[in-house]
Amino acid sequence: MKIETATLSPEQTYKLMTGIVVPRPIAWITTRSTHGVINVAPFSCYTIVSNKPPMIGVNIGRKAGLRKDTGKNIHDSGEFVVNIADEDLLLPLHQSAIEYDSDVSEVEVLGLKTIPAESISVPRLAAAPISLECRLHSVTPFGQTGAEFYVGEVITIHVRDRLLRDGKIETASLRPICRLGGPNYAHLGEIITLQRIHQTEKAVIQHQGEVCR
Repeated sequence: MKIETATLSPEQTYKLMTGIVVPRPIAWITTRSTHGVINVAPFSCYTIVSNKPPMIGVNIGRKAGLRKDTGKNIHDSGEFVVNIADEDLLLPLHQSAIEYDSDVSEVEVLGLKTIPAESISVPRLAAAPISLECRLHSVTPFGQTGAEFYVGEVITIHVRDRLLRDGKIETASLRPICRLGGPNYAHLGEIITLQRIHQTEKAVIQHQGEVCR
């Protein structure tokens, strides 16, 4: 089957692409409005942007042409927290995707406890095994629907003690949630560990590829 993307509506494109780009990690973002309302919402178009300084990027779309509460709050305050949910938090994470009025706090509706952040004024979720306190670095618009890519510099990282070993996250113990297309999620599943590739092995692999051509 061939699909010409020019024939698709934004909604059709979204459904298709979110089923193709899978699995996706989920940024469960807390923000604070100018009126002090704490918002929390999940976003699965999110990735690492830089490691020095550490930066992450999140794509946030618009609703009826207007910025969603998360995007507006980040614009207004310049701060946000990316919380990483584990399997135990799947239901509240999913329910936080419901769009409430801007004066309604999802953390209160869902009964989520928060903890004051160390470096910014936006609180983090107490139950999240990992939280990244971020300051806004830049916002770049893309496309015709008003989607914006938010890049934040990670100032402080909070990690549950048992998850960190030798500077690395024990992913199996973290039990992260990933997003699929539609209202579908998945667990980590089997972890396959391969041998690290060294420079000499890279040359051998490249040679093998040239021979096969």
